[in-house]
Amino acid sequence: MTRQAAKMPEDASKVVAARIRAGRWEGALYRPGATPPTAELWLGDARVGPVEVQPGETPGVWRLFATIPAERLTDGIQTFLLRDVASGETLAHFSVLIGAALDADLRAEVDLLRAELDILKTALRRHCTGSGK
Repeated sequence: MTRQAAKMPEDASKVVAARIRAGRWEGALYRPGATPPTAELWLGDARVGPVEVQPGETPGVWRLFATIPAERLTDGIQTFLLRDVASGETLAHFSVLIGAALDADLRAEVDLLRAELDILKTALRRHCTGSGK
């Protein structure tokens, strides 16, 4: 984490590590300065909970924890935002995909991407063959 943080500009705020474990989002926010962020978890235009902030092991790194409310999880895609209370800045976001209906949607998207990739491969082959003469 320190190596990644060292490459960022002095005024940058960026989540450098994140995961979901046991219904709780965890992340490490790189943010220069000694003042810890005050953050909230949002879904759409509704505040759904607080974000716990703890100092990280390195100066300028803050550990963030947000419990994902089970009652907010429904079929489809839910995108949660972690926002800074003072500035309104989105510190991080994550999406949760749930439901059998998504299987068909995702398969259709993958099929579409494969078809587009085939078109690109064909065009590239034509280009390479034509330019080699």
